Amino acid sequence: MSRYSMDEFIKQTEQKDKGEGFFELETPRMLEVNLDGLVWAKAGSMVAYHGKIKFDREGILEHGLGTAFKKAFTGEGASLMKANGRGKLYLADEGKKIIILNLQNDSIYVNGNDLLAFEPGIKWEIKLMKRIAGMMAGGLFNVRCEGTGMIAITTHYEPLTLRVLPGQPVITDPNATVAWSGNLQPEFQTDISLKTFFGRGSGESIQMRFEGDGFVVVQPYEEVRRVEKG
Repeated sequence: MSRYSMDEFIKQTEQKDKGEGFFELETPRMLEVNLDGLVWAKAGSMVAYHGKIKFDREGILEHGLGTAFKKAFTGEGASLMKANGRGKLYLADEGKKIIILNLQNDSIYVNGNDLLAFEPGIKWEIKLMKRIAGMMAGGLFNVRCEGTGMIAITTHYEPLTLRVLPGQPVITDPNATVAWSGNLQPEFQTDISLKTFFGRGSGESIQMRFEGDGFVVVQPYEEVRRVEKG
């Protein structure tokens, strides 16, 4: 096989079955879903599929009026879709790195922009950080996932997980915070002394403060949340 030939390119990049189950990392930035039923995924994340799969946007009242109200209030483009059927489904999100987590009766909060897909058995609830809603465009929208099953989250570049220990709080930038353990309830604080280093519209540096016993996942990138106009 000649170097740089078409055959070599196809051999190096073609899809390969790894036999890993429902979720497989086809590449570090491409998720393969071996679908036989239902999966929830971030709207607009479908890259390709084969088989018989039907896609539906999340119904406005599918998870109750409260959830629908929170989504309308945040105005953020982190809506979900359902993929139902049999086949192989490929998901990606702006080339971000994908991490698969197999929850075992666990709970985790995930930034609304960073939740790519999850199994239908996972219970999920939208959480709006009300105290920060007036500080950041659109507020801070997160999804609490709980139960047993797999979820896929995304990060810009390599993630770093920081342990939160009693008496040793962890402070993070909200725009770089991807996820945290379900038992933690972050507080928000501002640091006026840092205003010359950060171009915040409020003139202050907004921070998340995690206290207790758990973990928080951050990425080496500040993800500016987009607000949909409609």
